[in-house]
Amino acid sequence: MTPIFIGSEIYRGSSYGAWHPLHIPRVSTVMDLTRALGWLPPSQYRTSPRAKANALMLFHTPDYIAALQQAEATQRVDDATRARHGLGSTANPVFPEMYRRPATGAGGVMLAAELVRDGGIVHVPGGGTHHAMASYANGFCYLNDPVLCLLALRQLGLARIAYVDIDAHHCDGVEAALTGASDMLMISVHEERRWPFTGALDDDGGGCALNLPVPRGLNDTEMRAILQRLILPALERFAPDAIVLQCGSDAIEEDPLSRLSLSNNAHAEIAVALAALAPRLIVLGGGGYNPWSVARCWTRVWGALNGWTVEGDMPEDARQVLEGLRWTRRAAGRNPPKAWRSTLIDPPREGPVRAEITDRIAHLRGRLPRVLAS
Repeated sequence: MTPIFIGSEIYRGSSYGAWHPLHIPRVSTVMDLTRALGWLPPSQYRTSPRAKANALMLFHTPDYIAALQQAEATQRVDDATRARHGLGSTANPVFPEMYRRPATGAGGVMLAAELVRDGGIVHVPGGGTHHAMASYANGFCYLNDPVLCLLALRQLGLARIAYVDIDAHHCDGVEAALTGASDMLMISVHEERRWPFTGALDDDGGGCALNLPVPRGLNDTEMRAILQRLILPALERFAPDAIVLQCGSDAIEEDPLSRLSLSNNAHAEIAVALAALAPRLIVLGGGGYNPWSVARCWTRVWGALNGWTVEGDMPEDARQVLEGLRWTRRAAGRNPPKAWRSTLIDPPREGPVRAEITDRIAHLRGRLPRVLAS
């Protein structure tokens, strides 16, 4: 099956507020950039539906969904709602599309599950909000679309489902939802001592999780070692019917909310490697707070999944998309390097594989027989 891209115009102009890290355009830029490159023909594009409230209750509680809908309708929350559901907080503010936007992301990933029923690859850059809990918003995430995606795949009758998360931040909401699941395998690679401060090396999610916290400065060589020595062997032994990859771009070196040092080459390499391991692959977005890094990374991943690439400077129409971005809250954004605006492929960020990485990989490899016993 030819890969499918799921997007929506709801992301265009929608913002968490001028002061929030998610004030930047992301999915809309990926859509514009892929079209400018000739990479998004109508036959490969689907408009994301908005998930209905009942579908969201596959994971989320009815009172939380009602509170989220009410907060969008009135554009306010009272103190009790804020305390109970985390809405109207600094991280999860009230904004005009605060229900419709995440419900569209959830609808997109649930559509993706249906599209891969008989096999295939789907890219949903609007998905990946992995921090939300069943009854409260958390970490910029109002709905947990990765969990909804996994549960939708389960409902379709898939017996073994793997979730791989390479966002800089640990997927605490996903782990909370999957704890103890015998038909799921969760693998998370995330920066140590970084919010939400979960996902310790010995945290096994009730037997279904492999958590790899990594030190600052994680480079492409180290991520390749993690892929080849941990992620791929674990997936090969688990033999999943489907893989969901949360492909957050905040582990890229220029991102302001982490201290990792990957290039987008790492993300493309992982996506392609996972596509070869299961008959079904769904690739989500996630974190990412530098607008150029996000757009170039997720566009690069989409191209890699289709076997397309652009070496050197991009065509003029594609460069114009990146030239039009603004990021005035960061010094680098006020004077962005030429490469951010003209090329799709990051320079490789290779380096030594540190002992902390090899030791932690070995520790988790020793746990594989127990984690995969189911």
